[in-house]
Amino acid sequence: MATKVSPRRGGPRGRSVTALLTAAWLTGCGMPAAGRPAATTPAPAASARLGAPDGQSTPVRTGGSAAVTPGRSGPDPVSYPADGAGRWQVAAGEPAAPRGTGRLLRYRVAVERDIRGLPVAEFAAEVSATLTAPQGWTTGGTLRLWRVGPGGPADFTVHLATPGTRDELCGDAADGYTSCRNGDRVVINVARWVKGAPGYGAELAVYRRYVVNHEVGHRLGHGHERCPGRGRPAPVMQQQTLGLHGCTANASPYRDGRRYSGPPGAYADRIPPPEPGRRG
Repeated sequence: MATKVSPRRGGPRGRSVTALLTAAWLTGCGMPAAGRPAATTPAPAASARLGAPDGQSTPVRTGGSAAVTPGRSGPDPVSYPADGAGRWQVAAGEPAAPRGTGRLLRYRVAVERDIRGLPVAEFAAEVSATLTAPQGWTTGGTLRLWRVGPGGPADFTVHLATPGTRDELCGDAADGYTSCRNGDRVVINVARWVKGAPGYGAELAVYRRYVVNHEVGHRLGHGHERCPGRGRPAPVMQQQTLGLHGCTANASPYRDGRRYSGPPGAYADRIPPPEPGRRG
């Protein structure tokens, strides 16, 4: 079952500079100057309403626009409108929690229904494979991440959203370009999932691992980091979508079994303008 709820829309352009900076601090990635694989076998997907109390987002209403169909490394293209309708399909959960003694966090995976050519089970499998990869966030043994289905409690939700819905869920400056984390919402912009970022070139699969690890990293309490030295791998909490600053692309929070990080802080990188086809 999918539902749609109209939110209160304050209008990003009507916000004060102070409000934008505050929202950027909360969301992690919308405003860069704010100091900001074995895959599981996916089960059948289900549609569900996302409710705010248990860490999921409330469906939002966004304006319609013409669909854009960017390229994709696969047999079928992924297509999506610039502004989705805020209706979600939620992936089925994994059958059992991972073993271990580390802190357990439950997460959901949801794909906006306006996104075509990317089944929710496929996206969920990529997210889960990234988070439990040998150099992923569970490597240290202090954390366990369990994907749950619709219904029941969840600590956060990973959304794959259209650019316009990304702006609604993130609550920061409406850039339509970046991904973000806002409270218990981890929001992956489908435009970045399909097109990647300049620093990664053709390495789209690697970039996808990076953006999931980066935004989930914010939910785990990690802030932005800077390049630790020219030619060195970029920390996963560096805003690599906007620039590498002498570092090389890196998608993993752990390297050689140890947490890899850089100095805290962010760069004042320019966010690219809204992409063609998106209503400004």
